Amino acid sequence: MAEAAETPAAAPATPAKSEKARSLWGDAWADLRRSWIFIVSSLLILFLLTITFFPGWFTSTDPILGDLSKHYLQKPKLGEIGSADWLGYDQQGRSVYARVIYGTRASVAVGFGTTIVVTLAGGLVGMIAGYFGGVVDSILSRLTDVFFGIPFLLGTMVALNSFEHRTTWVVIGALGFFGWTQIARVMRGAVITTKQADYVQAAKALGASTPRIMFRHILPNSLAPVIVVATISLGVYIGAEATLSYLGLGLSGVSWGNDISDGGNQIRVAQWIMLYPSIMLSITVLAFIMLGEAVRNALDPKMR
Repeated sequence: MAEAAETPAAAPATPAKSEKARSLWGDAWADLRRSWIFIVSSLLILFLLTITFFPGWFTSTDPILGDLSKHYLQKPKLGEIGSADWLGYDQQGRSVYARVIYGTRASVAVGFGTTIVVTLAGGLVGMIAGYFGGVVDSILSRLTDVFFGIPFLLGTMVALNSFEHRTTWVVIGALGFFGWTQIARVMRGAVITTKQADYVQAAKALGASTPRIMFRHILPNSLAPVIVVATISLGVYIGAEATLSYLGLGLSGVSWGNDISDGGNQIRVAQWIMLYPSIMLSITVLAFIMLGEAVRNALDPKMR
């Protein structure tokens, strides 16, 4: 009788490797990498930042120096890309292209500077009010309501009107002084929600100090909505700076708002003076608003 064929032993089953759970930030980054809005806006912002830090890479022309005898309202030479003549000259004989390039630095600096000031000040006020509650929350909330009731641009105009020389820091300070209220409200609401979480209650039960609970447990888990608002607001502050400069209450130096204001006086005979700074301003504001929308969609679970 033939021996029965031996049945090979079954190979031990290999347990499936469990995927590592991703955090909110990991999920958000995965969504952002697949978003064309995020990619396009990031490339535009990277380009603007390159112009801001290295304007000499794009033009060697002095944006302040003018020559009325040679370049008074000279029309653009669109075929000479990157030259001083490319976008024409203004009524003072200054290169519009050079002023557009160097105006980027002023607008982006004011936008980022104001956003940092507003986020730090408003975030701190909102976190203190939301965490401690009670009398502290009432006082800080009423203070926020007072500032929130002041029209943003009107209050900034009144503040800047008292300065003879309006430097970048002066404009940032004025915009930040009246612009922190929205961040404070958003942070307060996020902190009130976060402090009810189990891990915060556990940290309190274990005797963790108040600063440790606030900055180690509550702050990292309350930043998502603040980042969204701050990113969108950055473009708003750039537009606000241009508006103030257009009204003669913004930066004293090279600025898109100043050039748009100057171009308005010559719009019938030299439209290019106003056109190109306006285009750059619109692209910049749109880039930051698009970035903020992409971040909001990535960080909001309801949008997935």
